[in-house]
Amino acid sequence: MDGTMGLRALLCVYLASLLVLQAMPTQGSPTGRPKVSKAVDGVTIRSLKVNCKVTSRFAHYVITSQVVNSANEAKEVAFDVEIPKTAFISDFAITADGNAFIGDIKDKVSAWKQYRKAAISGENAGLVRASGRTMEQFTIHLTIGPRSKATFRLTYEEVLKRKLKQYDIVIKVKPKQLVHHFEIDVDIFEPQGISKLDAQASFLPKELESQLIKKSFSGKQGRVLFRPTVGQQQSCPTCSTSLLNGDFKVTYDVNRDQLCELLVANNHFAHFFAPQNLTNLNKNVVFVIDISTSMEGQKVKQTKEALLKILGDMRPGDYFDLVLFGSEVQSWRDSLVKATPANLRAAQDFVRRFFLAGATNLNGGLLRGIEILNQAHGSLPELSNHASVLIMLTDGEPTEGVTDRAQILKNVHNAIRGRFPLYNLGFGHNVDLNFLEIMSMENNGRAQRIYEDHDATQQLQGFYDQVASPLLVDVELLYPQDTVSALTQHRHKQYYEGSEIMVAGRIADHKLGSFKADVLARGGQEFKATCLVDEEEMKKLLQERGHMLENHVERLWAYLTIQELLAKRMKLQGKEKAEVTAKALQMSLAYQFVTPLTSMTIRGMADEDGLEPVIDKPPEDSLPLEMLGNRKMFMLSALQPSPTRSSSNIQQLPNQVTGVDTDPHFLIHVPQKEDTLCFNINEEPGVVLSLVQDPDTGFSVNGQLIGNKASSPGQQEGTYFGRLGIANPATGFQLEVTPQNITLNPGSGGPVFSWRDQASLRQHKVVVTINRRRNLVVSVEDGGTFEVVLHRVWKGSSVHQDFLGFYVLDSHRMSARTHGLLGQFFHPFDYKVSDPHPGSDPTKTDATMVVKSHQLTVTRGLQKDYSKDPRHGAEVTCWFVHNNGAGLIDGVYTDYIVPDIF
Repeated sequence: MDGTMGLRALLCVYLASLLVLQAMPTQGSPTGRPKVSKAVDGVTIRSLKVNCKVTSRFAHYVITSQVVNSANEAKEVAFDVEIPKTAFISDFAITADGNAFIGDIKDKVSAWKQYRKAAISGENAGLVRASGRTMEQFTIHLTIGPRSKATFRLTYEEVLKRKLKQYDIVIKVKPKQLVHHFEIDVDIFEPQGISKLDAQASFLPKELESQLIKKSFSGKQGRVLFRPTVGQQQSCPTCSTSLLNGDFKVTYDVNRDQLCELLVANNHFAHFFAPQNLTNLNKNVVFVIDISTSMEGQKVKQTKEALLKILGDMRPGDYFDLVLFGSEVQSWRDSLVKATPANLRAAQDFVRRFFLAGATNLNGGLLRGIEILNQAHGSLPELSNHASVLIMLTDGEPTEGVTDRAQILKNVHNAIRGRFPLYNLGFGHNVDLNFLEIMSMENNGRAQRIYEDHDATQQLQGFYDQVASPLLVDVELLYPQDTVSALTQHRHKQYYEGSEIMVAGRIADHKLGSFKADVLARGGQEFKATCLVDEEEMKKLLQERGHMLENHVERLWAYLTIQELLAKRMKLQGKEKAEVTAKALQMSLAYQFVTPLTSMTIRGMADEDGLEPVIDKPPEDSLPLEMLGNRKMFMLSALQPSPTRSSSNIQQLPNQVTGVDTDPHFLIHVPQKEDTLCFNINEEPGVVLSLVQDPDTGFSVNGQLIGNKASSPGQQEGTYFGRLGIANPATGFQLEVTPQNITLNPGSGGPVFSWRDQASLRQHKVVVTINRRRNLVVSVEDGGTFEVVLHRVWKGSSVHQDFLGFYVLDSHRMSARTHGLLGQFFHPFDYKVSDPHPGSDPTKTDATMVVKSHQLTVTRGLQKDYSKDPRHGAEVTCWFVHNNGAGLIDGVYTDYIVPDIF
């Protein structure tokens, strides 16, 4: 390895997406933040170019950046690029000081062993994290030698999907300094001919857009060029900062003169179907809305705003109803009614007046909505020619009625029976989007997350707009069976105005002459069409676009096939899932795509231990994740065990601890009293208890009890915490802790660590530090800091299996509404103790406690705090509250039983 490179490459393939190349000081530098100037700490971005070539909806992007270190010492730079979540990285290369480092895509299993070791050692790590709603971030850090340069080149690909009558190309721009040669070049080739082309930059004033963005189109060709000079990049005439910070967006559409377009190249075909001039079908639509109490605040306000707007946009020939579900299920009319002005006004009044109530009877709400549509189909023949749609919105998980997910999926599928599509909208991060996606896929629809933000109303409206105008139902695209194979999805329940149906497949050798496509559907009447290949036109297209057209048609088929296989595997189990996974993996490797099943290692870019960094796309519906090594500029806590056990330098003094440990004993430190209260919870093994729940952020800690067999007859079985779930939905963070393993994001196949590992992990605003064989500390920015203690069985121990303890190190930033068996005590409360006297056990003192309007008999006793010494613990004196904390905790302890650790 070249010594001038100092390739301490920390590869973090995050899920975000910015066109960023920034200079970072080396580890000896006093700060981790670069100055914002033309040259950052001696490092200059000489060029940053984005080249996008689109051929028949298949987009191929290459981002190339050259950085120069003019300093007399080595400097660290970070190459950050935000790409769409739907895109696949297909190539990456670095050239520096005459050395070339090339990406090599392999299956994730073999790459993961290397990756996990690298992450634990704190040297090289590669992951991807989510950035915003639709983007992923690729980041690599590299040290380059003095007076030298490095060039980065990243390639990724995606298929552009038509929405609301246009295709969107979004390029994130954020170089963080002035760039000598900055360029975005978008080249579009569409055989149907381009009908419109536009480009906008969110960071440019309108008057500058027309001057700086050059756009043109004619026939099949379109071009957009953005090449600002250094002076045009300046945020003001005398500034050294850049105004390039935001989205560069290109939108276009194609001519629809022909009913459909068939492209054939290299024994593969792509079929695009988006007919124009069809009459809108009337629709039957039922809105199924979650009104559980978790929808309170902005969620219900924005939901009502969206519903009022949607109802206002209903067409006179449409029929509709509204179903609300909390603990109970209610419907507005319990049958479809016509969208007359009077009915729409009455429905809007109903929306304004409804209020939240109870838990989440998702199964009951869906079945009522399905029943209303099914009854209309059976009793009102005139509605059978309408396009029926079921739209469900929820912000949580099923907690009332039928709560078993498998049973809900079965109930919904059996009730719909393929008659109409189900669209599921998941509001916020507390929803199980995988569950909603599987349900929608099984019923010809799709699921979408609605983000909790100021524009949630517009997100809801935007989704409805995509399905508001059905043109055809029961669409089938058929091809000669002996001619084609490996078809992508070619049956669609409905086709909507402004969208496009896309099918791709393989054509058998010497069968092009018999290749055609028949389209069958129902609209206002039966719809039939036949599409043929214009071989002469294809020859012209191949001459114009050459190898790129051949390559893009085949890769478009591969991209669609892999995406469909990844979606299909979500709803399969056992052997079927393994077969589909194997096929998706084989195609990912064959076409060199970084997918959730593959990883890219950087060949030759190894550290002193021979470890190469890994680019690792996260699993489906993965939320932000960072995993960083022992690098001071990034880490809030070092890899070595910290004497304070926390990145916040929190020193716990004797008797100043809140937590739960052993059988399970709860310790509540009350600082204003300089005292501690304690209580036990006696429950069965397998029960899950809510320890901390912050409704303002969604942060939660839940613990599941395990049993400890009685050592002698007649002795009561003890229970201990054997599994903890810590979740921060705002950042998509989930951590499952057991005495054996520590798993990040267990629902989406995240990394698994053992207690033998020494590691520091970071996901957006959450840092986890694992201290080998001892404890782990979870620190949440703007939240709390918590410790999990590992208890190992040792000779002479009264407990016969390993278990966990949980302690609160800092909670002052948690919201005032935080609850749970521990969380309810994070903020000040008052109590008074009087009349101390000998109790039934003369060695212990009883007293009368008045707390929360309850008068209790409490006993002075000893418990143990194991936060510093997991084996022996330290004694803590406390007032013990009997009967499972009755009178001290809000409600009764059974109120804190929850269905799952997440």
